[in-house]
Amino acid sequence: MNSAAHAELMDGTYRHQRHIYDLSRKYYLLGRDRMIDAMEMPRGADVLELGCGTGRNLAAVAKRWPNARLHGLDISAEMLASAGNTAQRSGLEMKLVQGDASSFDPEELFGKPAFDRVFISYALSMIPAWEETIDAAMAALSPQGSLHIVDFGQQERLPSLFRSALHAWLARFHVNPRATLFDVVEGKAEKAGLKARSERLYRGYTWHMIVSQA
Repeated sequence: MNSAAHAELMDGTYRHQRHIYDLSRKYYLLGRDRMIDAMEMPRGADVLELGCGTGRNLAAVAKRWPNARLHGLDISAEMLASAGNTAQRSGLEMKLVQGDASSFDPEELFGKPAFDRVFISYALSMIPAWEETIDAAMAALSPQGSLHIVDFGQQERLPSLFRSALHAWLARFHVNPRATLFDVVEGKAEKAGLKARSERLYRGYTWHMIVSQA
């Protein structure tokens, strides 16, 4: 799927849902706040969220790390409209840009060569070119930067009926949990001379990864 087709799909999916997205998703998009707490943000750090959606996560970053400089990238113009509203309501400055997370130039889009923190929250499972997105995220890191990922796991220690029902429901929203996420990220990190740390949360419901300097 090319970028234009993906943008159209996401706009169609979330044109109306974006208005209730945060309220409905907070009950099952688990681990996002844990990821933000683990960022260990230096003062004045430039932070970029790929697939920033409604801006909920960037607002949470600002609350936890109030001196961070916030940047968001999303392929959906509809979601970016909600992110802009979130920034306005919260009184926050966010640089929000429409673009493809799998192929972007930080300097061209944001006027910055790199970011101290890049994070991806429940977006890799929705991005067709998810492996390329990981490459782009790592390429956007500053020398001491780190990449933070949280997404659906494989529900390894949950009942099979629950797992089947969840995956069927997620498919309705074009969400596809990546069974090889850990292996792919670890392989790319090693190739780049970085270290990947992984953990399974909530009996495998959520997978959390941090990629940083070895």
